[in-house]
Amino acid sequence: MSKSGTIKPEIRYLLFFAAFWVVLLAAAAYLFGNWDSHKTNPNQQLISHTRGTATEIELQANRQGHYLARGTINNQSVTFILDTGATTVTVSESIAQKAGLTRGLPSFARTAAGTVNVWNTTIEELRLGDITFKNVPGTINPAMDPDMVLLGMSVLGQLNFSQQSGVMTLSQDTH
Repeated sequence: MSKSGTIKPEIRYLLFFAAFWVVLLAAAAYLFGNWDSHKTNPNQQLISHTRGTATEIELQANRQGHYLARGTINNQSVTFILDTGATTVTVSESIAQKAGLTRGLPSFARTAAGTVNVWNTTIEELRLGDITFKNVPGTINPAMDPDMVLLGMSVLGQLNFSQQSGVMTLSQDTH
């Protein structure tokens, strides 16, 4: 600073230059994060269509070939991983607490990681786009990744679904 209390032009220039790079790097990180998030889950915003008496949702496979979709469990926002090998909807302990799910009877589940202890539960409401399910059988698996929800056959079995060229179409007859 000069004696008059103003910042010297050279220092002002350096501060401006540093601020410019900080803002530029922050913007790049934000944009890359959104791009990467979209690659992991290309179904961030589900769009439902009505065809005759059916409600349809189309899902794009992610870069690993998995189908993920945003939805809700008891109005708690979650990301579902569609899993036709799972008998029920299986949620992590963390999501179960956030969604207000209660532990029922204990049981065992066979997973890729081996046999684990789980608790039976009932999901009051599960939404996937404009498709809603009530009183869905599920399990709480405390050994799961905290952000994980497997959308198993207790829901998928109530839908018609087909897959072609990296697109899965889910449909529910409204009759």
